[in-house]
Amino acid sequence: MDFTVKIYRSFLESLLEAQYSFLSFNEYLTSLLPNKLVVLRHDVDLLSFNSLRTARLEHELGIKGVYYFRAVPESWNESVIKEVAELGHEVGYHYENLTTCKGDVAKAYIDFKNNLGNLRKLVDVKTICMHGSPRSPYDSKDIWKEYSYRDLGIIGEPYLDTDFSKIFYLTDTGRRWDGYKASVRDKIENFQEEWNKKGLTFHTTKELITAISAGKMPDKIMITIHPQRWNNFGAKWIKELVLQNLKNIIKKLIVNKNL
Repeated sequence: MDFTVKIYRSFLESLLEAQYSFLSFNEYLTSLLPNKLVVLRHDVDLLSFNSLRTARLEHELGIKGVYYFRAVPESWNESVIKEVAELGHEVGYHYENLTTCKGDVAKAYIDFKNNLGNLRKLVDVKTICMHGSPRSPYDSKDIWKEYSYRDLGIIGEPYLDTDFSKIFYLTDTGRRWDGYKASVRDKIENFQEEWNKKGLTFHTTKELITAISAGKMPDKIMITIHPQRWNNFGAKWIKELVLQNLKNIIKKLIVNKNL
């Protein structure tokens, strides 16, 4: 049984036992980097209290990362945002403004600034990360073809400011670790084939734990976690399993249509 809280703890513990250091994205951009590191990113798309649970678990293990919150009720919970920051994690904005503004870049930028300002009333924000919005025809990263987030005091965006020739990317998108096959935007296309040739492709969390314990993982890894995927067995776990399987079918159709 995968994507339980128990499995998530075992996953983190295997990385600690392999002597990886955990960094937020801000720290990755601004700090002297250790030889072995994990940039631990969380996209809080839904179920904000799930993110509080993972943040508390990571804090218990002495781990820090970055949590990106969307400006929607399913994600934007001010008490959760504040506690996540108080636990020592970085908080950033998970933006999707080009989608919500239906492709109008000027309106999207204004909307971005407003949401960023509201988040900064709660916590310090130095980095941002695009929300994929797989059913949308718009890629919100395109805002930055006309504007600069650096003008707003933002120092980085993972998809735009990470040299993926030097760091391996893992994401639990689609509730699996090889979800890039059906993902519309949460993937690193320029490097995925190279990683596959090296055998760095996994389906289950147990496969990942085995590879980590055997010393078969790269020294530098960026990991994206969607906290809503990780639940104790029960109604939420079953619902997430069923919904993600259905979403993966839809996303694969979208990807094939765009080929």
